[in-house]
Amino acid sequence: MEKYYTVDQIAELLTLHPKTIQRYIREGKIIAKKVGKRWCVSEHDLKKFAGSSEDISDILRYNPSKVSTVADIVVQDFEEAAKLEKMVIAILNSKSSECRNSTMHFQYLEYENKVRITLWGDLVFVRNVLDAISIILEQTDK
Repeated sequence: MEKYYTVDQIAELLTLHPKTIQRYIREGKIIAKKVGKRWCVSEHDLKKFAGSSEDISDILRYNPSKVSTVADIVVQDFEEAAKLEKMVIAILNSKSSECRNSTMHFQYLEYENKVRITLWGDLVFVRNVLDAISIILEQTDK
C-alpha cells in the first residue's frame, strides 16, 4: 500500500514553505493528486522529486533545526589560508546525508591575516566541521 504525504508534511521534510510546495505542484514539478480540498503526493513521486532513495519516513523524522556560526582564524599568510580552505572543503565533500542542506563560506582577509569561515546547517554538521578545524589547528601549532 502506497503512502501519501500532505503539502505541510512535504514542506517540513524539505524545509520549504508550504506555498512553495503548492507552487511546485501547480508548475508540475511535483506530481500530486487532489483528495477533497488537499493535495497529496505519493511516496514514489516525492522520492522522484527529492532525488532520494531513502525511506521517506526516516527523512520526516529528521530535525530541521539549523545553526550558524562564524569562525575567525589567524593565519600567517595566503598559503596557510589556502591549505586550511582545502582541508575544510575536503570535510564538506565527505559530509554524510545527515548534514544535507548545509553550507560553508570561506574568506581570506589579507589585511588582518585571518580566515573567516561561515557555517550554516544542521547542528551535527556545524559541530563536526568545527571539531575538524580545531584538530587541524592543533596539528599545525605543533
